Amino acid sequence: MLAPESQSEYAEGAGAAAEAAFPPFDPTYFASQLFWLAISFFVLYVLLSRFVLPRIGGAIEERRDRIADDLDTAAQLKAQADETVRVYEKSLADARAKAHSVAAEAKASADAEVADAIRKADAELDAKLDESETRIRASRDAALGEVRSIAAGAALVAVEHLAGLEVSEDDAAKAVAAVKE
Repeated sequence: MLAPESQSEYAEGAGAAAEAAFPPFDPTYFASQLFWLAISFFVLYVLLSRFVLPRIGGAIEERRDRIADDLDTAAQLKAQADETVRVYEKSLADARAKAHSVAAEAKASADAEVADAIRKADAELDAKLDESETRIRASRDAALGEVRSIAAGAALVAVEHLAGLEVSEDDAAKAVAAVKE
């Protein structure tokens, strides 16, 4: 702690300090403060306008140019991509058209082969049918010939048993033939 004497001195010094103004707000220093403010402002203005702002402006301009170049490059790449897509779609359409024509040709060829095979099969069937009809006619004629001879034989036997008459085979065959007509 402070001694009582020093306390009073301390209190007097504190009172004097309280009466004095804060140096930046003291009007006696305004002129020098304004002078240094103007010099600092001028130096700062010169430094900014001559060195800092041109560098910032150059960087901004360089960035703007780089962005413009990137946009131009992107537009060129987009145009190339669009052209590539167009060429691809044209190639795809050509390939589809070729595939359709190949399929149509294959179908037409298969249809022609099928029609030829059907025609050949029909010709073979017609030939077999004609041959079968010829055999059937021959068999029918042979069967009819045998039926006549069987009928003549049956008539001969029937006349002999029923009437007790003797008839020759030729007469019996003529009688059967006359009945049929």
